[in-house]
Order: sequence, then C-alpha cells, then structure tokens
Amino acid sequence: MVISARVHYACLAMLELAIRSDEGTPVAIREITDRHGVPGPFLVQILRTLRALGWVQSIRGSQGGYRLSVDPATITLLDIAEAVGSQEAGCRTEAHSTPIAEMLQERWDDAANASRQILRQATLSGLVEQARHGDATMFYI
Repeated sequence: MVISARVHYACLAMLELAIRSDEGTPVAIREITDRHGVPGPFLVQILRTLRALGWVQSIRGSQGGYRLSVDPATITLLDIAEAVGSQEAGCRTEAHSTPIAEMLQERWDDAANASRQILRQATLSGLVEQARHGDATMFYI
C-alpha cells in the first residue's frame, strides 16, 4: 500500500491535535509544520478538509490554531486516509486476463485488504496512548 504525502500529513496533524487535546489550547499551524516538517500551505489545505468534515475546529486570533473536535477513539487511520483522498484503488489491469494474472491480482487484493484492516484498527486514541507510553522523545508534550 502506498501512502500519499497528503494522507501522511493529515495523520500527523490529527495525531498532534489528539495528543495536545488535553491541554485545551489550540495548536498553531507553525507548531505542526516545525515539529513534523509539513509544508505550511499544504497543511492549511489538509486542515480545511478536516474542518469541513467536522473533525477539527479552527480558532482565530493571535492565540488561535486548530483543535480536535471529535473523540479520538472514533477516528481511525483508515478514516483519515479515506477522508483526505487516499488513492489506494489496487492494481487493476484490463489487458489479457489469464489464470496467472488473476492469481496475481488476488494477491494484490489480499494485500490491499490487509492494509485496510490494519489502518481500520488503529484509532487516534490508541496511537496517543502508544506515544505516551512509548518513546517519550517522539512527541514534545
């Protein structure tokens, strides 16, 4: 499964917001871009999409930024990938359907389904717990 930069950055942003949700203060775009190396204009586009879905809210002003507006236990990495436009459609070919090509296509389909299952099981809240109990240097809280 190929994860696009857009999906990766959206997951980083949502995770950052989930980790910082206990603080109650909005997270500035600059904090996310500086911490994770996400290009600012690209992050703004992604956050607009997430805001339109109702997953984040934007706070205006000098102390503004973004805040998670959903329960992190209800959002999975698959939800995020599908919401921001994951292009995982599998590998389908129109040319020469042979028994060997069909067998190979079944493996591609199996791999795509396994990837989707793993992403479906990974909730933001689970990843936040893993980050808090795992490598403390991973996130600067």
